Amino acid sequence: MSAFNPVVDALDARILALLADEGRLPISELARRLGLSAPSVTERVRRLESEDVIRGYAAGLDLQRLGYPLQALVRLRPVPGRLRDVEALLLQTPECIECDKITGEDCFVARLVLRSIQHLDQVLEPFADCAETNSALVKSTPVQRRLPPLR
Repeated sequence: MSAFNPVVDALDARILALLADEGRLPISELARRLGLSAPSVTERVRRLESEDVIRGYAAGLDLQRLGYPLQALVRLRPVPGRLRDVEALLLQTPECIECDKITGEDCFVARLVLRSIQHLDQVLEPFADCAETNSALVKSTPVQRRLPPLR
């Protein structure tokens, strides 16, 4: 076990890397790629799941094919006393696919999926009374969400 991350050793890191690339990889194939037996890989995967290192498996989606050709990153600065209202609105906004609560002058950065520029106005309208917003359209994503260094 590493002193940096006592839950994940080098073999666990390899398992996580393979599953991050192909979440539906069968245990038998995972074991073959690792040069291990299926029961030992099963045991490790179950342990990583029980320790909440692996919290679930997700499908990678093509948002454009789902009708969302645009994405925006929106910084939100709640007006005094409205922080909880803004957070509740973000949770209720289906176009908000990800949001971080941050430090600094703004309190949130939200990633929105959009059908058009006009759709951005519609999505942000409910926030007009409770937050200042600052939007930037995403041109491309040169670094997709990926694993951090595990070792």
